[in-house]
Amino acid sequence: MENSPIAVHEYDTFRHYLEDACGIVLGENKHYLVTSRLKRVAEDFSFPSLSEMMSTLVKGNDKKLRETVIDAMTTNETMWFRDVYPFEILKKDLLPELAKKNAPVRIWSAASSTGQEAYSISMSVSEFQKSNPGKLSSKVEIVGTDISQTVVNQAKSGCYDELSVIRGLSTERRDKFFTKKDDSWQLQQEIMMRARFTELNLLSNYTLLGQFDIIFCRNVLIYFSSEMKKDILERMAKTLKPGGTLILGGSESPTGYTKAFAMVRYGDGVVYRLHDS
Repeated sequence: MENSPIAVHEYDTFRHYLEDACGIVLGENKHYLVTSRLKRVAEDFSFPSLSEMMSTLVKGNDKKLRETVIDAMTTNETMWFRDVYPFEILKKDLLPELAKKNAPVRIWSAASSTGQEAYSISMSVSEFQKSNPGKLSSKVEIVGTDISQTVVNQAKSGCYDELSVIRGLSTERRDKFFTKKDDSWQLQQEIMMRARFTELNLLSNYTLLGQFDIIFCRNVLIYFSSEMKKDILERMAKTLKPGGTLILGGSESPTGYTKAFAMVRYGDGVVYRLHDS
């Protein structure tokens, strides 16, 4: 396999291909990152060169190759309780508000990767229920979605290796919510039962997901063009129940893309509340 990066014209072709396939916009400075990730795929598929793989990919006849390339380009770093504050807001502010309604609670973890965010939400629910007996007696459902079937399948298993478990997870939570299983850690059924995972491209239709009280869409929008950010945010607004909450990454905001949300400040950070229609 050649060691040189893909040619400039091939990189441009791939950028357009990836944006059409899943909405991700690559800057010009990602040339070597793309080469590194695609090289591994080319080797796995036994292509003699990146150029030949690119040619096959663009023709669109090899579904498995397409899925593997998208997996390689969209699988990003994830961890338990990432940034901490969204989960504190969930426990201290959002769940108490929803508990007063005495109705089922639905939470969407968009771009859920291998499940750490969705399961962190579920752990937070358990912690809230333990601290507030009887206050949140209604069913809580968490839906995790990701474009990659590979990571969706891993999330469904609820089983993580040692390296994955230590990223963001305290020893106390690990021992409380996991069971040691050979060289890995298995999540307890109580945490897994609240969550379900399904494959979904954020550029596709959300209707079948139903309506949600809270959407976690964190550190995802940064990968999309302005036009696609606007489209995703406006469709997410339609997926939220009246007064629903959108939680974005620390560097993300709906301002400039949609007027559907108002900023709400809590003690631990900022979320966005759907305007009353």
